[in-house]
Amino acid sequence: MGRVRSACLISWMFFVCISSGLETTIEPTTESFTFSNIMENGTEWMTDLSDIESKFSFRTSEEPEDDLCYIVPGEPQSIKDCNFNQETKTFIVIHGWTVTGMFESWVPKLVTALFEREPTANVIVVDWLSRAQQHYPTSAAYTKLVGRDVAKFVNWFQAEIDYPWEKLHLLGYSLGAHVAGIAGLLTKHKVNRITGMDPAGPSFEYADAQSTLSPDDALFVDVLHTNTRGSPDRSIGIQRPVGHIDIYPNGGTFQPGCDLQNTMMMVATTGLRNMDQIVKCSHERSIHLFIDSLVNQDHQSMAYRCSSKDSFNKGMCLSCRKNRCNKVGYGVNKVRTRRSSKMYMKTRDMMPFKVFHYQVKVHFFSKAKLNYNDQPMKISLYGFHGEKENIPYVMPALNSNTTTSFLLTTDADIGELLMVKLIWEKDTLISWPWWNSDTFHIRKLRIKSGERQSKVIFSAKEGEFSYLSRGGEPAIFVKDKEAQSSRKNQRLHKLKMHGSSFKQSTK
Repeated sequence: MGRVRSACLISWMFFVCISSGLETTIEPTTESFTFSNIMENGTEWMTDLSDIESKFSFRTSEEPEDDLCYIVPGEPQSIKDCNFNQETKTFIVIHGWTVTGMFESWVPKLVTALFEREPTANVIVVDWLSRAQQHYPTSAAYTKLVGRDVAKFVNWFQAEIDYPWEKLHLLGYSLGAHVAGIAGLLTKHKVNRITGMDPAGPSFEYADAQSTLSPDDALFVDVLHTNTRGSPDRSIGIQRPVGHIDIYPNGGTFQPGCDLQNTMMMVATTGLRNMDQIVKCSHERSIHLFIDSLVNQDHQSMAYRCSSKDSFNKGMCLSCRKNRCNKVGYGVNKVRTRRSSKMYMKTRDMMPFKVFHYQVKVHFFSKAKLNYNDQPMKISLYGFHGEKENIPYVMPALNSNTTTSFLLTTDADIGELLMVKLIWEKDTLISWPWWNSDTFHIRKLRIKSGERQSKVIFSAKEGEFSYLSRGGEPAIFVKDKEAQSSRKNQRLHKLKMHGSSFKQSTK
């Protein structure tokens, strides 16, 4: 118990130190560097490689953790010595702020995953640890200098071996995402893609596009936002969209499995060296979601375009028409729009993170006027491939004669839905049915599957209504064959008369 108390105290101190760093604006560094200076100096800065401080470690699939070979700007022989493959893709990985001054454990994991997906690829890790381990505002200011280093490096080796720009993919985490953006802005030609993994928020939320990752920095920019909790100037991850596609898993604020209880238990069992996971867990989840997309192709997560997190949580945004849905991570469809597309998704708390999304619409009837808030439910889904029973869900509002829409997720692929059960749980010890016999009547459920893009109507299994009582028996619904047949006939008639509107919209 004493060890847990000590962990709590040290973790609290850790939070205070980080918070004090994040509240400060960017401090000027001893090295003067502005974009106006670049414009005034023309292109001379590109060819001067003498001031590059960052190092470029060429990693291998056999030794993903070790810096066995460095490509040195200005030394063409180093490209050959590292066995750079000119015929394949190149990934440039850029880390973020570090407390320890060492590479974090996610770096070799990402390198390994990249090689697993693209075995012949070149993977280069940018080492700017000496600048990244400073007081946060100083490291944040250094992103411009590091971005310039990366741009010089890319310009040099591209010209040296005539490497195709379309094979370049920059991946940046936290401050590294902004480094990637600045590098992309300064290269003499746009790189093919930049992936931002929870770009840092403090000092960047209100900064201009030249100082942050932005859609103009590559032909395609995709971003994962996983730790945007708090006010914009205090959020660890940037809240505003900064790419062509910006995905907010679980709303982007907080990730499953990253609660204080879980992280403190890990600290208590594995030692204080892991206490920084309290801060890093949601922030670093962006990296692991990308790794997941590389190694679990058969569990490809999907995200859906939506106007807000609240609308998504009501299940109202599960359409794939007109590019409203997209794959998450490495296999994303490169859709460029004038405005950033904000997309949402749910995940599990561990890899593979994929879940299946369902919109459930239900109309509640009752003889008396009933109004409840935050009611605990258990929902069971039965499908052609399997079942998922007793999925917990808290109904925000349960009112008479109203239609409710909500989002339900499951990590099991149950296939085509056949039956649904609803249970209204007791929320207090005294909520026994004979003391509170309030009952809702439900005629039908309408369920839309995001992954299958199917809409299914379910009717009461017996009689016109199923009855939902608090603490009572489950309300059971089965697939309405007559309704499905009617809807199928309507679709066939529409196709005969007008053709497929979905196909027309995606041309």
